[in-house]
Amino acid sequence: MKDLTQGNELKTIFYFSLPILIGNLFQQLYNVVDSIIVGNYLGKESLAAVGFSYQINFLLVAFSTGISMGASVLISRYFGAKKMNYVKKVIDTGFVFSVVLSVLIAVLGIYFSYTILVSFRVPEELLFMANDYLKIIFIGVIPTFAYNALTNILRGVGDSKTPTYILIAATFLNIVLDITFIKIFQWGVSGAAIATVISQLFSFIVCMIYMYYHYAEFYIHVNSLQFDWQQLKQSLIIGLPATLQQVFIGVGFMSIQFLINGFGTDCMAAYTAASKVDSFAEMPALNLGRALTNFTAQNYGANQKDRIIKGGKYTLFMGVGISLLLSVIICLFPTMFLSMFNRDTNVLQIGSGYLRIVSAFYFIFAAMQILNGLLLGYGKPFVPMLGSILSLCLLQVPVAIFLSHTSLRYYGVWIAAPIGWFGGLLIRFLYFLKIVKQ
Repeated sequence: MKDLTQGNELKTIFYFSLPILIGNLFQQLYNVVDSIIVGNYLGKESLAAVGFSYQINFLLVAFSTGISMGASVLISRYFGAKKMNYVKKVIDTGFVFSVVLSVLIAVLGIYFSYTILVSFRVPEELLFMANDYLKIIFIGVIPTFAYNALTNILRGVGDSKTPTYILIAATFLNIVLDITFIKIFQWGVSGAAIATVISQLFSFIVCMIYMYYHYAEFYIHVNSLQFDWQQLKQSLIIGLPATLQQVFIGVGFMSIQFLINGFGTDCMAAYTAASKVDSFAEMPALNLGRALTNFTAQNYGANQKDRIIKGGKYTLFMGVGISLLLSVIICLFPTMFLSMFNRDTNVLQIGSGYLRIVSAFYFIFAAMQILNGLLLGYGKPFVPMLGSILSLCLLQVPVAIFLSHTSLRYYGVWIAAPIGWFGGLLIRFLYFLKIVKQ
């Protein structure tokens, strides 16, 4: 357990966020390893098929993260206030809700997977391949939701290291299984999906075992669950706006993917590879924001509001600085990163254009995510949700649709991304100033 209400604010947030960052970098490797192995062993068509399914998987993981976010904030708040009996109630309630919801999503997803693919204009030659992959990914929703619920419990009580170690082990397992199922067994893209699901299940089981031995007072015993409707209501009040925010982000990405699919297999493969590089570059900002959420919640529970403001400022400076460094590296060497996935000339050219445009504005994305984390931890989830909805629905997606039908074609889709980020940042910043004045 880690008490975030003591010590230097910058060091506390940095050392708490570092394991989260490393853990999520390895979590990204789940899909990145799939794409690298699929792109190199099975070709750009398979890479394109896996790429669309990745957007679905992103939406599901984002939804899971948002659902468990409310419970994590409550756990941090009660932990900061030393109300351990309430911590246990929130843990049990959040876990049960996540599992039940994941089963429902898995069943519906498997049944409607083909319809989803057709609706998003996935090229006919990729349909059956993508459908096999997507059905298996939906099965993995159950262990993914359960694992995310457990990791948010651990982070809520200040333990950000354990989930990292588990994810590192699971990622190496995923790599071994990917190579085994794709290269040796020749199961195609289905092998990549099966490897991912097995690794996710491994993460959940190991996390449960760890909690049993190291957090016995918070362990989830099926025969003595303390399901509390009031705590669920409080979790959803905090978490539902964050969930809707994540869902709108996911839907926004799927809308972008819909446009990309219309430009053919090469553009789909390029976008798949470039978005993987993008996801790694955005990780520091995302995880600093998540760490700031727990930091803010614990200090809010301990009534240390000056400490919250200092921590927010330090995190903002750190996140923007890291993002600027990453922008320089990716702008200079986009082809080097893209060639890990596929070396087709057209794929590299299209993907490089994406990275050079989008990476120049990572600092805006960083500021937006860090302000987002502060507002969520402070119990102000509505404005982050509103910012995401407005920036996507009124800026990024409409601009992408308009520009993609001009001579810019897919370059117009790339340009729309930083425009959406700027709108989201502006909304959060104005509200942040209001809070500081109060």
